[in-house]
Amino acid sequence: MKKKKASEIEIAETDSMVESPLHYRQGEIEAINAIEAALSADEFRGYLKGNVMKYLWREAHKGGSEDVRKAQWYLNRLVDLDA
Repeated sequence: MKKKKASEIEIAETDSMVESPLHYRQGEIEAINAIEAALSADEFRGYLKGNVMKYLWREAHKGGSEDVRKAQWYLNRLVDLDA
């Protein structure tokens, strides 16, 4: 088995922090799914848009490229609502 480079490990850890961070999972349900279930369709769309704006707004001062990837994740989720 090929040993992973440090940069590959860092990318994998960063991706898990964007895609499905442990602190957003409780048992078998993720927070995003609980939030969607609790909100109307319009409210959930607003929630997604707000998160896109939040992560883009702060990326230069806090999370850098990870925040851009988080914004993209929420934007993809928003696009998927219309699919």
